[in-house]
Amino acid sequence: MMYRSLATLLCACQVCVFAHAAEALTVSEASAALQRAVAFFRGSVSTQGGYLWKYSEDLSLREGEGRADAATAWVQPPGTPTIGNAYLTAFERTKENYLLDAAVETGHALVKGQLQSGGWDYRIEFAPDKRAKVAYRVGGGGTKNISTLDDNTTQSAVRFLMRLDKALGEKDAAIHESVSYALEKLLQAQYPNGAWPQRFNEPPDPAMYPVLKAAYPETWSRTFPNIDYKTFYTLNDNTLADTIATMLDAHRAYGDARYVDAAKKAGDFLILAQMPHPQPAWAQQYDADMHPAWARKFEPPAITGGESQGAMRILLSLYHATGEERFLEPIPRALAYLKSSLRPDGKIARFYELQTNKPLYFTKDYVIAYDDSDMPTHYSFVGGHDLATIEKSHETARRKGPRPPAKNMKAPKLTRNIVEDARKAAATLDERGAWVEQGKFLAQKPEEAPLRLISSATFARNVDALTTFIAASQR
Repeated sequence: MMYRSLATLLCACQVCVFAHAAEALTVSEASAALQRAVAFFRGSVSTQGGYLWKYSEDLSLREGEGRADAATAWVQPPGTPTIGNAYLTAFERTKENYLLDAAVETGHALVKGQLQSGGWDYRIEFAPDKRAKVAYRVGGGGTKNISTLDDNTTQSAVRFLMRLDKALGEKDAAIHESVSYALEKLLQAQYPNGAWPQRFNEPPDPAMYPVLKAAYPETWSRTFPNIDYKTFYTLNDNTLADTIATMLDAHRAYGDARYVDAAKKAGDFLILAQMPHPQPAWAQQYDADMHPAWARKFEPPAITGGESQGAMRILLSLYHATGEERFLEPIPRALAYLKSSLRPDGKIARFYELQTNKPLYFTKDYVIAYDDSDMPTHYSFVGGHDLATIEKSHETARRKGPRPPAKNMKAPKLTRNIVEDARKAAATLDERGAWVEQGKFLAQKPEEAPLRLISSATFARNVDALTTFIAASQR
């Protein structure tokens, strides 16, 4: 009885403390902050519904991954699709129509940025003189027509537009047609072996891309050959993972078996691309002969400790999506090899020399080296790893079988962290409805002082915080 009374008292105290924290922000206040923030972002920051990455406080300076002006939007996350998803998720949580209107406006900005080749470049130009140089499907006329799968660019656009299309009941003709066109072009861009290139503008010629197993080249240049790598079979920067996820999403959204078949075909490519003994893992990219190949001047033909982990995660996701056990088969060999290849400090090298398995690094002059004493700082040549988690996930998959598809998530329970995140978001909103923070543009030199910036990533994060609080409070 005494223990029960003590437990009741402690519970009551926790409720009182939590209730006091919750009183710091009401649903009405959170909703008002959300509406102000969205009004400012749409009215003052947006370029015809499109968005960049960062803006100076007065909006005079703007950038994505590169410099931009007031008539430019960015597709590559955290650009336009990131903001569109933030609006759409906010609408799903609150059912406020102005949020759906914002998502639709952003969707139409992406429609205006779609290329004749079916996907998107990193940036969308809205100025008429610049649009005239690009092969946009809407209002374009130029020859620039390269769709990119690098850095989740085309994939993020397609996945947002699919979500939006379904939210609208497929009734917005421009958005629905844009999604259908993009998915068709992605299917056409897939290679006979199941891979995708980093960039594309037309379907590949099957005769130039035979289906082969990965192999070591007889020789490889230790100096950068400066070749065009954009058509290579690409794992780098999660290109393949993002495209497979897009195809799986498309199958769930529209039920067309071609999309899941394309995802499985990409998994078959990963099985082909696993290198033979003594290094049964993966390279960042392969040429048409299925040899590891150069990309940029700091990305040599090598086995990669980074993307190999991504390859195993892709195979696991394909197993859970399809139930087909062939996608699990390559994982134990790769895990054993990678665990045996860790550096003495327990970290993993980005690159391992073909067949010798020596870790490879670069000097600041971009010369291949066996030691890490003079590396450039813009690229991760050494990193942590997640091999234990991948191994556990593989063992669980073997033991329990594929996971059932996730159901629609209910609103979370209101927690102290949810309250505090929303309170901070509302409290840091300025009088315009902007979230301003200290930061730097990518174009700034390291020695230059931070500026006061408006960040699209921060906007999306704070919108999420406010709408999570609203949904949890009304649960």
